[in-house]
Amino acid sequence: MSELRGVEGWELEDKTPCAGLRADLKICLLETDCCKKERLTPRECLKQNKATPECMHLYHYFIACKKSMVDNRTRFRGTKGY
Repeated sequence: MSELRGVEGWELEDKTPCAGLRADLKICLLETDCCKKERLTPRECLKQNKATPECMHLYHYFIACKKSMVDNRTRFRGTKGY
């Protein structure tokens, strides 16, 4: 997970639903060898399945969060994610 979450006083500028997951996914992908050594974009790493399992889990949670925004039931339950 993101190391920035533990820093006191740190807050995301993006207040949209799923913003926390998006930020954690972005940081996770940028720290992988795929982006660092192979110089691929995070999107290319995801498409080529070169991301770490932790990043893939964050990606699936992010997609579930985005899907829950469209689901009518979430009007009462709230969106998934943080």
